[in-house]
Amino acid sequence: MERNSEMPKFFVKNEQIKDNEITILGEDVKHIANVLRLKKEDEIQICNLDTKMNYIANINEIDKKYVKCKIKKIENTNSEIQVNITLYQGLPKADKMEYIIQKNVELGVKKIIPVEMERSIVKFDQKTVEKKIERWQKISEVASKQSGRDIIPKIEIPTNIKKICENINEYDIVLVAYENEEDNTLKTELQKIKRTDNLKIAIIIGPEGGIDKKEILQLKEVGARTITLGQRILRTETASIVVISNIIYELEM
Repeated sequence: MERNSEMPKFFVKNEQIKDNEITILGEDVKHIANVLRLKKEDEIQICNLDTKMNYIANINEIDKKYVKCKIKKIENTNSEIQVNITLYQGLPKADKMEYIIQKNVELGVKKIIPVEMERSIVKFDQKTVEKKIERWQKISEVASKQSGRDIIPKIEIPTNIKKICENINEYDIVLVAYENEEDNTLKTELQKIKRTDNLKIAIIIGPEGGIDKKEILQLKEVGARTITLGQRILRTETASIVVISNIIYELEM
């Protein structure tokens, strides 16, 4: 069954669904009433974040604090890719992180983790990081709705190379885009993959100045594989899109 891409989509939890009725809460209430200007009987898509079940529902009541909807039908759809991709993104300058989050959520990543690297110009302190994460998480939610995702990818607090190395065994494959890698290509690594179901892949992308050689050595020592993305040097906000698009093409299509 094809999804109606023009129909607005919202996320709820299990406790917001009772019998044949779904209650929408929070900021989505204002968005429905004041931005989209939806009315009683209008159809919307609703996804249960706990079960990944999708519904088509009709708005039954719009209040200042809630919107009640009546379930019209259950949609047997699944928009999530089989491969479980985590993006470790070296902290970029300005608002590039927002663009990176938006596009990679649309592509299908499950999680995005900012990384403070040796060559990162941007540094966060405890006072600013919480507000940043809150904003980035909202961008992830909006991108999930727009692209018809069944989850909202989590944006985690910034980490560093040492912690990535400590947790590297969580993944089946860890690929590092490295401009000084000449031989090993992304295609070569993807052709080695024999299964895709719940395969966990971590992608590591450096900031504007790239990944420092010492950090590359640390990652290689624990089993990460460096890859070249071709003859051209890509911007940090382009690299992850290229890598993840190719993974989807090779393993999902």
